[in-house]
Amino acid sequence: MTRTFRYQDIASSIRADIAEGAFAAEGVLPSEAELSAAHGASRVTIRRALEHLRNEGLVASRQGFGWFVGADPVRQSLDSLETIEHQLFAAGRTSERRVLSFRFCDAPSEIAALLGSEVLEVVRLNLADDQPFALVTVWCAAEVGAALSRADVEQSTFVDLLRERLGPARQIISATAADAGIAQQIGVEVGAPLLRVRRVTTARSGGNVLVSEHIYPADQTEFEVTLHTPGDGPAGLRLID
Repeated sequence: MTRTFRYQDIASSIRADIAEGAFAAEGVLPSEAELSAAHGASRVTIRRALEHLRNEGLVASRQGFGWFVGADPVRQSLDSLETIEHQLFAAGRTSERRVLSFRFCDAPSEIAALLGSEVLEVVRLNLADDQPFALVTVWCAAEVGAALSRADVEQSTFVDLLRERLGPARQIISATAADAGIAQQIGVEVGAPLLRVRRVTTARSGGNVLVSEHIYPADQTEFEVTLHTPGDGPAGLRLID
């Protein structure tokens, strides 16, 4: 007879509740204290059971939100220049944008090399179904950003505001981990895995006009791209060192 540990038994019970629909998708689970009382187990055992289920992708946790049933990640296409709001709508998720800061400032050195020494910097938080989904920083060339207000970027995306003048964009996707500042802003634990997308968008008239950095909790999104056989279309994806 195979021996099971107490946390595994509790994890199996919670797993069965999820399978039976006891919690709606992304529904909040009872608190650790409530689960502890319901299962007659210590908080340490309950947390171990929940972490076991998190490793399976069945549940997730956010600072200030507790534990909840995990939702399928949002699939974002890399075949065209689309906004987070468009991708969320296509996935059947509600979206909300919160502008955290709007300022004209001296550009960080790596941004200055792309856009010039002065930029409009906008930091925003995108939510999906009322949960933090992405932390986004956009740098806009100062001469372009001069025509934009905080109200503009609170109501519309840069892509929508500048669509007539935007040309192709280049994206680099990499992995990183949450530091204390990012962890607090998007409600994950310090050290949690993240996906970082750096996008440089050119103007139709030439030169760079926007640089943006999107930070996603790694379990919240996945990226999809159509690959063509050599000589049969544009090369849309490549690996870099």
